[in-house]
Amino acid sequence: MTFLTRRQPFGELSSMQDRINLMNRLFRESYSPEGPEEALTTTSFAPPVDIYEDEHTIAVKMEVPGIDEKDIDVRIENNTLTVQGERKIEKDEKEENFRRTERHYGSFTRTFTLPSSVDLAQVRADYDKGVLKISFAKKAESKPKQIKVNVGSEKTVDAKIHGKAA
Repeated sequence: MTFLTRRQPFGELSSMQDRINLMNRLFRESYSPEGPEEALTTTSFAPPVDIYEDEHTIAVKMEVPGIDEKDIDVRIENNTLTVQGERKIEKDEKEENFRRTERHYGSFTRTFTLPSSVDLAQVRADYDKGVLKISFAKKAESKPKQIKVNVGSEKTVDAKIHGKAA
């Protein structure tokens, strides 16, 4: 009897990546100069970002929960958006003989090159419920223009060539 098995090569790759990430974390924690306990608290992180675009704006949404807006720095220089910040660890959350830290703490920097279609004079940054949203208006010349297509209404023009009708 022959059995068919369905192979999922991408599932295997994902599982292997998870194991590699775990090994990297273990090495980082074990061999940090501060020791394994401090390594958990000083590891830098990169907050997740969503970038989307419509016909009028380009928006960047960044998850930065637990960070005060005064600890976030948003800058634009030479068509480059840079967002820097720091999530500070709360030292009073220790229990006797037990401590587990899964959230990332420390400084972060995210940098994005802005397209030339962005109007740098019209930028807005809002922070609400741990989400930083930076919106860029597009320049008027970069917005899509719709052109009406006329169907079946073309007028025939009589052209005269050397005094004769064509």
